[in-house]
Amino acid sequence: MTVQVDCQDAIPAGEADEPPSPGQLTAWVAAALTAAGHTAPAEVTVRFVGAEEGRQLNRDYRDRDYATNVLSFPFEAPPGVALPLLGDLAICAPVVEREAGEQGKPVIAHWAHLVVHGTLHLLGRDHQNDAEAEAMEAEEIAALSALGYPDPYEERHPNE
Repeated sequence: MTVQVDCQDAIPAGEADEPPSPGQLTAWVAAALTAAGHTAPAEVTVRFVGAEEGRQLNRDYRDRDYATNVLSFPFEAPPGVALPLLGDLAICAPVVEREAGEQGKPVIAHWAHLVVHGTLHLLGRDHQNDAEAEAMEAEEIAALSALGYPDPYEERHPNE
């Protein structure tokens, strides 16, 4: 499987630490695709954003007026056009870093989880009901385990 990840860094200076490298993103997207059984070539754009842009995107596309961790924008090709483009991910760096701290997780593990999670959404996976959530979580856990990261849904106790 060929995976291409295009990166866009739009994080305002000083708002967050350095985002993951293109190599890390490519490995994480590939792991998600493998866990989901997707073997065709794939292209994903990942845009790292700050809190203001994250809030604007969430407000404009989901009617929720706050910055969220990851937004997925699946690509729908016109009829008769075959492209490997899966879509775009917008990931709000300050939210990722804050959540990792709150959840007692290494920031890099949370980045990996959100890229895997977002990629699965690009493939049409969802978590609107219990059955969908269980299936999607199983794919996330498999992808992250293959990368050497722990189960992101395992309960953490950061202050113990």
